[in-house]
Amino acid sequence: ENEQFTYCGLDDKTIRRVFIRKVFAVLSLQLAVTCGFVALFTFEPHTKKFVQDNKWPYRISYAVFIVPYFIIISCGEFRRKHPWNLIALSILTLAMSYMIGVISSSYKTDVVLMAVGITVVVCFTVVVFSLQTKYDFTSCYGVLFVCTIVLIVFGIMCSFMHNRIMILVYISVGVVVFTSYLAVDIQILLGNKMLSLSPEEYIFAALNLYLDIILIFLKILKYFRE
Repeated sequence: ENEQFTYCGLDDKTIRRVFIRKVFAVLSLQLAVTCGFVALFTFEPHTKKFVQDNKWPYRISYAVFIVPYFIIISCGEFRRKHPWNLIALSILTLAMSYMIGVISSSYKTDVVLMAVGITVVVCFTVVVFSLQTKYDFTSCYGVLFVCTIVLIVFGIMCSFMHNRIMILVYISVGVVVFTSYLAVDIQILLGNKMLSLSPEEYIFAALNLYLDIILIFLKILKYFRE
């Protein structure tokens, strides 16, 4: 069984609450680790110099991230098997945190803090809106997938054209797309819309929310560079 979504929903409210608590507990730990790396690589001058002078750990972290990522998203049985799912997610989180820390180290401290602050406001607003609205964002999942493909193609074009206006448009559209993904994933987590996750998929749900937030942060951070 390797289904990403189930349509049965979480009928038992107690199970749903436990599921949501698990997801946000895991997500909070992931974000805390990532923020720790960002703070260390941004504020500590010796660490900052080391990661900027030594690029090989950054390249290795890509491979370390990709392997558990594809295992989690493609192997439904594995991501439901404790404790291997937590081990894979921990490795993924450490690799991603290192990459985010290295990227942040190339920006000024006040820029990083501003990007973190804006990301917190954006994500909080999206979460509150997703909880309150009656609109079913999960029905737009197919549209978002198409928008992502278009965004990737647009990004490739921008990398060749080096037009500042186009790059700013690309970044802005990216923020909107990944913010929309966050809204969709929040509603999928709640299980009261068209799509929902089974209560055993808390690792998968936490990973989706974590990557949504990280991608929003990276787009906002890049916006200040342009």
